[in-house]
Amino acid sequence: MNKPALAARAAYPHFLPITTRWMDNDVYGHVNNVVYYSYFDTVVNEYLIRAGVLDFEQGATIGLVVETHCNYFAPLVFPERVEAGLRVERLGTSSVRYEVGLFKEGDDLAAAQGHFVHVYVDRVTRRPVTLPAALRAALEPLSAAGPAAQVE
Repeated sequence: MNKPALAARAAYPHFLPITTRWMDNDVYGHVNNVVYYSYFDTVVNEYLIRAGVLDFEQGATIGLVVETHCNYFAPLVFPERVEAGLRVERLGTSSVRYEVGLFKEGDDLAAAQGHFVHVYVDRVTRRPVTLPAALRAALEPLSAAGPAAQVE
């Protein structure tokens, strides 16, 4: 399996600084691989909450994670600040593929990068729904492809 090319910081329109914690490190002295996925989840949901399109308590539509993937290029360690970059690779009818790059503070190349796919479903029935207009509008500025190429 070939690793993708390293993404530069400029490929991501949104960033969230994340401070590593002592408990993030594993016995090998670097952030444990499972923690990278929590950083992915954090940057995606932080963006959605700040954009006003995620009401995780009462919203009619919720995003369920159906796929994640991460490639590791350089270790992250405690104590370090990580800058999580976010972009949208694909906006579908009922799904979104988020691309995330994790950067050591100030670095131009990602220490890790991957993706996170949400399928948006009705909270009660858990059946896929069309992306709400407000969600689509909030995600379009993060699009890697531009608004014209996003709709299935």
